[in-house]
Amino acid sequence: MSRENLLMFASSESDANMLYALGLFILDPFIYLRVSGKNYVVIGDLELERVRKQARHCQVLPLSRYLQRSQRDGVKRNHTARVISMVLRERRLKKVVVPVNFSLGLARELRDLKIKVKVKKGGFFPQREIKTGEEVKKISAALMMAEVGLAEGIQALKSSKASRDGRLLYHNLPLTAEKLRSIIDIAILQAGGTASRSIVAAGKQGCDPHERGYGPLRANQPIILDVFPRSQKTGYFGDITRTVVKGRATEGVRKLYHTVARGQETVLQQIQHGKSGKEIHRCVQDLFEREGYKTSKCNGRMQGFFHSTGHGLGLEMHELPRINQLSDDVLKAGNVVTVEPGLYYPELGGVRLEDVVLVTHNGPRNLTKFEKVLEV
Repeated sequence: MSRENLLMFASSESDANMLYALGLFILDPFIYLRVSGKNYVVIGDLELERVRKQARHCQVLPLSRYLQRSQRDGVKRNHTARVISMVLRERRLKKVVVPVNFSLGLARELRDLKIKVKVKKGGFFPQREIKTGEEVKKISAALMMAEVGLAEGIQALKSSKASRDGRLLYHNLPLTAEKLRSIIDIAILQAGGTASRSIVAAGKQGCDPHERGYGPLRANQPIILDVFPRSQKTGYFGDITRTVVKGRATEGVRKLYHTVARGQETVLQQIQHGKSGKEIHRCVQDLFEREGYKTSKCNGRMQGFFHSTGHGLGLEMHELPRINQLSDDVLKAGNVVTVEPGLYYPELGGVRLEDVVLVTHNGPRNLTKFEKVLEV
């Protein structure tokens, strides 16, 4: 572990590094310091006892003690910077290292108080990339929440009926992307997760990989279901994508689907400790090209395979390492990454399949249990 003196001021509710450091959710921003390898938290009276009980690896300092001292000194502004300065000077420190998202305004105030602030390049906690066994369990639990939501969504599609014009009806009402998304998201909530912009994108909408989807769903067209909830208890994410057709897929969609499935299997065969993310991405690109699925711009929009093969997963939805054409990352045992190749052509629609795997010295261990079926 680095012996740099680290400083953060953030909420662990919204900042992954702070949640990693503290291990519990705090809604309001607070001060975290790591000095000579020891962890310090400066926290308000509202959270004082809870943090003392649940974050025993940290020495907890009452914010009120420093605010009272600041008021006695006649300080009327810059309270956060002043408190940080006092805590540092108690430990005879005048220099700290901060993450890249540290407030510029707060950094300037600290410099005005003669505290040197240096931004740390790369990951603030590099060890976050290598997941412990306990972290893998937490990701797996979040992934199960995603699978619960996905199962409910697919069951709704199975239960739906096609009207004469091809639109799907669910309980005699139009089944829209919005309705299906709500079914998925409610199931995730009941399982202990929080859904975040789940994707239900059908037909041409599926050709924009981050389009959430809208409007009536129709039979015999590909529907991309991409679900990535966050565990309410731990803050870790799950991530899964399946592409399904209610009814019968066309021959073109069927071939597209099986090619993407082959692409995913190709990636799974390549994933291992010491493998380059760029090299893995190139393997699936080459496969798609050989099968005749070229990537290019057509009528002003990209088609083919034009996004990353995968990304790290943990306390953030997208974290290191990356598996794409520009990546300089090398996979290491303990990484948890997604494997999500896709192909997108407006005349056919989009197809994407996504699993989550743990990188080991003996290859990948697939954490995803959900089946892959095209027609439902």
